[in-house]
Amino acid sequence: MIRKRVFFGVLFGLLAIQSLFAQRPIPQAQQFPGMGQTARPGRELADPQQAEEADGRRALLDDSTRQVYGPKTSLYFFEKDLKRNRLVLYEQDTLLNNFHNYDPVAKGGWKYQDLGNIGSAAKPVFYEIPELIGLTSGYHAYDLYFRDPAKRRYFDTKSPFTEMSAFFGGGNRNMLDIAFARNVNPRWNLGLDFNTQRIRKTLNPADRDDHMAEQNAYGLHTNYRSENGRYWFLGSYSRMKHEVNEIGGIIPPEVDPTSLYFTYEDAKVWLQNSRARDLRQDYHVYHEYKLGNGLQIYHTLDRKNQNIVFESDLTTSDSLFFNKNRFNQPDTTQNKSDFAEWRNEFGVKGSYKGFYYNAFTRLRNGRMESPFFPAEKETFNELYIGGELIGKISEKWSISADGEYLIPGAFRIHGLFVSPWLELEYTKALYKPTSMQQIYYGNHYQWNNDFDNIGVDQIKGRIKLDFKKVSLRPNLTLNRVNNYVFFNEDRISTQSSGEAFMIMPGLIANIQVGKKFRWDTEMVFTEISGEGADNFRIPQFYANTRFYFDSPMFDENVYVQLGIDLRYKSSYYAEAYNPSFQQFYLQNTFEVYAYPVADLFLDFRINRTRVLFKYNHLNSGLMSKEGYFVTPDYTGYRSFLDLGITWYLFD
Repeated sequence: MIRKRVFFGVLFGLLAIQSLFAQRPIPQAQQFPGMGQTARPGRELADPQQAEEADGRRALLDDSTRQVYGPKTSLYFFEKDLKRNRLVLYEQDTLLNNFHNYDPVAKGGWKYQDLGNIGSAAKPVFYEIPELIGLTSGYHAYDLYFRDPAKRRYFDTKSPFTEMSAFFGGGNRNMLDIAFARNVNPRWNLGLDFNTQRIRKTLNPADRDDHMAEQNAYGLHTNYRSENGRYWFLGSYSRMKHEVNEIGGIIPPEVDPTSLYFTYEDAKVWLQNSRARDLRQDYHVYHEYKLGNGLQIYHTLDRKNQNIVFESDLTTSDSLFFNKNRFNQPDTTQNKSDFAEWRNEFGVKGSYKGFYYNAFTRLRNGRMESPFFPAEKETFNELYIGGELIGKISEKWSISADGEYLIPGAFRIHGLFVSPWLELEYTKALYKPTSMQQIYYGNHYQWNNDFDNIGVDQIKGRIKLDFKKVSLRPNLTLNRVNNYVFFNEDRISTQSSGEAFMIMPGLIANIQVGKKFRWDTEMVFTEISGEGADNFRIPQFYANTRFYFDSPMFDENVYVQLGIDLRYKSSYYAEAYNPSFQQFYLQNTFEVYAYPVADLFLDFRINRTRVLFKYNHLNSGLMSKEGYFVTPDYTGYRSFLDLGITWYLFD
């Protein structure tokens, strides 16, 4: 009864607030966060004496009351823009949009299937073409939590810059992120970051500090350019140690009649003495030199290592979760894999008559190693050639094409057309199955395969319609996938013998309602056909919508967003999760039923400090179901309150 009063009280409260405060102009065509929020427009140069902040925010003052240091003097850029000769400096983000969705799955618009907790194994809900067409480890369950150094921010700061973020989730789910950067001189910057997670189990914790996930990660980075601007150097290092105390899910009531699904902390789970660890280290270097007349040479170097371990004590009740196979050890499972690679890319690039061009060759050398492999080590050598061509007709019109060929047998070609009202994208690729899909010698499962490469054709289109108070983005994605490799109902790596065709129309809408309310929504409908259709488990209908009050308050000293997030997926036989080799696999007995989940949120900003409050699962107890599932035998969040804060220091 109390939740019902809160639910309807919030709705009436949102309407009542509208008449109390002045209007704030709302920028049109804001991108819905579920599709990846765009960064704020950057500037080529930032003058400290002109560092006036947007939206009336107050900045640091010098003795003459001029604004000196702030978001416009601590700028950052990305390697991909420097490589493509279109360097843009971005200001620090102080926007409130989607700020309350702080954890990685929520930040991505709930387009990942996880195990109902931060730091748990996760996979994309929708099919994605791999970024790398060559061999990868195949252990991607914790990719979402790793910060790829090739995609990190590089800074150009006029003063020491510090960003601190703390998230205190209900049920003792805590995250801390710290970043620091400063210029040694106007052409050389150094920085570091530190990230940690301490995520208590939501199902059957033994005590307050019984964590499901623990992560310690840090990174170092630097960028330097020569005095004449001809030479640039970017270097970074990332390390992540991600440990998960696996629970195996809730014991089904049909197995144990005393086990119930929605008892949360009192739930009966399969595993108490099993642990997974994903340790990653990645060194990354990019540097380029301008020879003259628009011609440049560049080199990229990567050294990657991923060490995977799963351990379980089979002398305990944990043994009941696994099958009867004991290939390596009878009393203990210790599945160990180590994947390492060197990557060198050499290329030439430049600009000619408004076109950017790039041609490269790339060499990858690596190995997958396990103490249980017949030869202990599986090595690979890959040679690529490729290039890219981008033509920017005007600020709003562009066309680009890129491709690469892995000698022999794998390739990718990609084209993109952008106009003020239409975007078209086409990708055709033939990529390798992962190392883990090809060879695996664990304690409970083993295989040694020789799969063919996987083929895909993908077409994407988006229409851009912008009106005074409405922004619409109707879109369509078409996929054709053949030779797809997946894990079947027996949890064995398998290659499909047929093709799958996906038709995915969608809509992204941003609507201003009245003077101070907004409605953002995204919907995707998926229809899969073909002989290989059953190998993809995707909900037929996905929706993520948010209705919120958005306006300044207290003489524009505080900016506020207050509203409700609502997400929904139609019923489907979602893939189950096997912790022993950290993969999702097909199942046909447990239907993850449709269930709308509502979250109440309050985001506000005072000067440059942002604060979030989020009440998860507001509609708990108001539905016909006791709760919801995210993965077979893993329940979603119960009702609890989250708190978070982010603030910047510019001196």
